[in-house]
Amino acid sequence: MSEDLVRYEDPAPGVARVVLARADKHNSLNPELIFAIDAAFARALADDTVKVVILAADGRNFSAGHDIADTVEQYQQKMQDISPRASGWSGFQEPGAHGWYAAEKEGYLEPARRLRNFSKPTICAVQGRCIAGALIYAWVCDIIIAADNAQFSDPVVGFGVSGVEWLAHPWELGARKAKEFLFTADVWSAEEAHRLGMVNHVVPLDALQDFALAMAVKIAAKPAFALKLAKEAVNKTLDIQGQQNAIDQAFSLHHLCHQQNFRMFGYGMDTSNLPAMASAPRK
Repeated sequence: MSEDLVRYEDPAPGVARVVLARADKHNSLNPELIFAIDAAFARALADDTVKVVILAADGRNFSAGHDIADTVEQYQQKMQDISPRASGWSGFQEPGAHGWYAAEKEGYLEPARRLRNFSKPTICAVQGRCIAGALIYAWVCDIIIAADNAQFSDPVVGFGVSGVEWLAHPWELGARKAKEFLFTADVWSAEEAHRLGMVNHVVPLDALQDFALAMAVKIAAKPAFALKLAKEAVNKTLDIQGQQNAIDQAFSLHHLCHQQNFRMFGYGMDTSNLPAMASAPRK
């Protein structure tokens, strides 16, 4: 685990806190950060004294989403260098759909799936911007606590892609609001996210970490096995409803968009809209 990207803390008995520490880049997600998060959660999983994990972030923004500073080739090379091969995929530097699909499956889809299926309860504390790929890390947590300045958005349809790699939008927002969120790329407030049921609580910014920790301590007082099985029961209900299959299908459609953009623009997404997004704190 890279200590300069992720900080692992023990703020209370039974509670671990994983903190994104790339605040100078608005905690934008590159392969190194993604796998540092993965390693931190693996550490918490292996520690039987840890019953609840909080995911938090330094700085004014939870995360600006995927770091799009790297070229496709640089990204695929990083995947080749640091991937733990958790998904069983390979061929990250193969040309065309093969390499890009493998890299995103290993780097985005499977880490998200592992955190979603992480056996211990998880709480995400969100402040400031939570953009596109950052939504994945909030949504795979069991509980979301948002500061009153939190803002949520997924602008990737404007880049020529159907949605982020873990397309949980219909499950988090309902079908009609999910379509609106994707089609318009509007920025939604913490209060709107709470109204739609995506966020559990909205609290003042200066109370965010204390509130999340207090909830974690309350949860950690419960029997560990019962907590794990309660989480599994709810997740299995979503599985029976088709959530995992739907997300896998959406991931395939996401890559159809990538291939369209390769043909049209020579890159994995339509970058023609990027100047319009210059004011967003993505990098």
